[in-house]
Amino acid sequence: MPPADKTYVAQVIAARTGLSQADAEKRVSDVVEQAKNTENKAIEAAKTATDAVRKTGVYVALWAFISLLVSAFSASYMATVGGRVRDDLPIAG
Repeated sequence: MPPADKTYVAQVIAARTGLSQADAEKRVSDVVEQAKNTENKAIEAAKTATDAVRKTGVYVALWAFISLLVSAFSASYMATVGGRVRDDLPIAG
């Protein structure tokens, strides 16, 4: 917050609450610092959540690939077994 804005806000607070100018400026500085700390905590929480989502996406993609690979192998094997059974059937006619 620009110094001119801090001074103006402190003047308004001092006029409305009856605090001294120095106390009002300290209160404004404390609130601004508290807001910055809250913002930093929110940014860190967002980064943590983003990392968790990224890792989950990677695990889902990996397991989807593995399941498709196993499915393809199973389908190929069962097609081979079915072809052998078909070849061993007597031809009617």
